[in-house]
Amino acid sequence: MLCGFGLLVFRLWSLQIDRREEFAKMIPGAKKERARIPGPRGEIKDRNGVVLATNKASFEVRVNLAEVVAEYKRLVKEKKRPAIPEITFEIVEKGIKRQKPELDIYKVFEETITRRMMEMGVHKDYSVDSLRVHYRSFGGAVPWVYRDDLTFAEFSRIAEHNLGLPGVTVAERASRVYPLKSVACHILGYVRLPDDQRASAEDRKGWDYYVPDDFGGAGVEKSFDNYLRGKPGVRVMQRDQRGRPVGEVDEEYVEPRKGNDVYLTLDARMQIIADKALRDAKIGRGAVAVIEPNSGEVLAMVSVPSFDPNQFIPSIQQSDWDALLGNPTIPLLNRAVKGHVPGSTFKIPISFAGCLAGIQLSHFNCSGSVTYGNKAMQCWIQRQSGGSHGTLGLSDAIKYSCNCFFYRYGNAAGIGNITKVGKILGIGTRTGIELEDENPGILPNPDWLRATHPNERWSDGATANTSIGQGYVLASPLQMASVSATVANGGKAWSPHLLKRVMDHDQVVLDNPPSLRGDLSASVKPEEIEVIRKGMWKVVNDPSGTGKGARITGVEVAGKTGTAQNWRLDEKHIKHDDNHTWFICFAPYKDPKFAVAVLVQNGKSGGGCAAPVARRVLEQCLALENPKFNIAVTPMEPAEGHFNHIAAVQYADAAVPAEALGGDEDGDVGTGVSAPEPDGDDAPRVKTAPNIKPKADSAGSAGASSEQKVPQAVPVRRVGIFNRAGSQENKPSDAAPGGGGLFRRLFR
Repeated sequence: MLCGFGLLVFRLWSLQIDRREEFAKMIPGAKKERARIPGPRGEIKDRNGVVLATNKASFEVRVNLAEVVAEYKRLVKEKKRPAIPEITFEIVEKGIKRQKPELDIYKVFEETITRRMMEMGVHKDYSVDSLRVHYRSFGGAVPWVYRDDLTFAEFSRIAEHNLGLPGVTVAERASRVYPLKSVACHILGYVRLPDDQRASAEDRKGWDYYVPDDFGGAGVEKSFDNYLRGKPGVRVMQRDQRGRPVGEVDEEYVEPRKGNDVYLTLDARMQIIADKALRDAKIGRGAVAVIEPNSGEVLAMVSVPSFDPNQFIPSIQQSDWDALLGNPTIPLLNRAVKGHVPGSTFKIPISFAGCLAGIQLSHFNCSGSVTYGNKAMQCWIQRQSGGSHGTLGLSDAIKYSCNCFFYRYGNAAGIGNITKVGKILGIGTRTGIELEDENPGILPNPDWLRATHPNERWSDGATANTSIGQGYVLASPLQMASVSATVANGGKAWSPHLLKRVMDHDQVVLDNPPSLRGDLSASVKPEEIEVIRKGMWKVVNDPSGTGKGARITGVEVAGKTGTAQNWRLDEKHIKHDDNHTWFICFAPYKDPKFAVAVLVQNGKSGGGCAAPVARRVLEQCLALENPKFNIAVTPMEPAEGHFNHIAAVQYADAAVPAEALGGDEDGDVGTGVSAPEPDGDDAPRVKTAPNIKPKADSAGSAGASSEQKVPQAVPVRRVGIFNRAGSQENKPSDAAPGGGGLFRRLFR
């Protein structure tokens, strides 16, 4: 008996273990299928580790349409279905339209999948057009996402019962979430879910099931996509001779790997300080940029109005997208990197141009106006009171913001030196900030004019207008903050940047050092730069300065105001005044820590509207050094835009020095002819549109009721091949019993 039992055990071991692969190969139709598992994206954090973008678990239903069709054809062959449904659609071949027959995937899907989904209470309206286009394009190579918004209860229910549905799989994927909502939204951008167009034949090669990665659609999500994107994993499925899944090959499983974490130069506290400074002042359209003067690191960059990037995840409703595009205040536009007429803040770059020309110590007279050709170009003081500034040096000309001085000073410096300084400072060209939507602005000169306006000729009047930041000149708040930083540090023009470092867990993948764009201190003497610095100091601290609203008790602030007359057309093509009011500054004067630029649209003056905002930002950013001063980093809802006129800015809780009250009346309006809103302000720069949820049509909602009652979740007894989705930390508190394995690996 022992010998017989031993022989039996040996034979069983030989057949079932030793010769397993041999017999497996003899089974007709048995095969393995490789499925691609997208890797979770890395997180985006501020310089101190505050999370700005992370991942959460989302659940979706994917359908392999080729399997659905194969199952339907089998049922037709077994006489369980009457026939294969067909439709015709119009195609164009060599310019000739003709009708082409094709299998009606909608009818097949309805009879095979939709009915079962309704029985389980998880059906949702869908777009039939989207279904048909996907089937024509890819068949079963790329799964069609039927639902991307499953609740955990629905996910568990389908995972338990979907083995009876051919081609249907439920999966958990890492979905983007922005925990602070609108904070830094224009910098962060958004991600797109994978779409059919990115799933090329080359990408799908070697995969039976290809699920592509999410990818950055805008902002730093797009700029640093190569660092953030995770490494895909592999799941190998075993099917029997009838094509039914019978298990997973565990030893061939490759876990997806999370992408690298990107640390930005931003300080989330300063970002919120700048954001609240604009909101508390009830500014409907404007921007703030804060730069570290000795490195070019962008500490904060805010644009209002704003939006919530979570609205784009996993896809945005067409109505919501239309509302964003149709909003006349353009919340999608990042005004911090958009060119605007800079007004008298541009007199600071002109001051450097005079240093290159060796005229920095020259004095020029302001009699109220200067005539070029047959055109008299006025100083703002003559337009305001009929007066003049008299003979001035550079420092006092900056303090008074005298137009006549800079008309003459700019022409004496020459447009060549103005162009040279502009290129060093990054005006009229991209600064290098890691944002696709940055606008280079315009630094006009004879070459530019010949290329863009061939019928016009450059003149001394054009140089004069450029010298006060009017005419064709356009600069962004980021560019003007860089100008202020260059003055603050003594002439070094650092390239503004957002990337601090890239980390793979605790390992540094990339440490991004500062990059020097140009060095004016190499050709401009320190004492010459100090004259410019002193002029900016007088703007704020001298009793006759135009920027007294930026004064901070105990801190020396240096700055420059600017007001550029501007107009815009509303949706009814009615013309409205819409001045651009500016203030650029740095502080403290002797050891600068911050360089700031503020833009307020539709304000009265730079000193009365933009300077108080800069004061608020500087005061609170400097206060962060005090442990007792705390800024709560909490989510913020999107800021609403408006076109209301801003006469002056006064914060209710701010103790403004008495001598700083009242603001200035600095006109800075150039020739007195207002300019139209620059091209591009009538539409946001959206180079990669987000995923727009296909609108369900009547066919896709057939049989479904908007008031359909969803049954209670079926307790999950086993999950089988879905056990590898993620980690326990991501399990919802109301998860069905037995579902703990669903989150084991995804976020490890």
